[in-house]
Amino acid sequence: QVQLVESGGGWVQAGGSLRLSCAASGRTLSRLAMGWFRQAPGKEREFVAAISSSASRTYYADSVKGRFTISRDSAKNTVYLQMDSLHPGDTAVYYCAARFVLNPASLPDEYAAWGQGTQVTVSS
Repeated sequence: QVQLVESGGGWVQAGGSLRLSCAASGRTLSRLAMGWFRQAPGKEREFVAAISSSASRTYYADSVKGRFTISRDSAKNTVYLQMDSLHPGDTAVYYCAARFVLNPASLPDEYAAWGQGTQVTVSS
């Protein structure tokens, strides 16, 4: 089993940046595909970004493409989400998730382990 802990959320003005981290324990992430999702109040959890176990492939939701970057550091057993040019529509609780296969996916049901989430609030 793997435990995931997100950090780095907070409040930022529109146009600003934040970097989220997802630290893993209990299992190395090197053979796990990882994803970031978000959930705004009253809305369903939605896909944000994903990365393969080797980091050779990344995928993004259209709404964040060109503004967000997912990456991973195997030595630190951590996955990151760099978020630039934030706008109020990005306000949500952000979750990282692990998939016990090499390839990433965009559906929440395809991920087996989840962090507790970190709040991101973007003001106009």
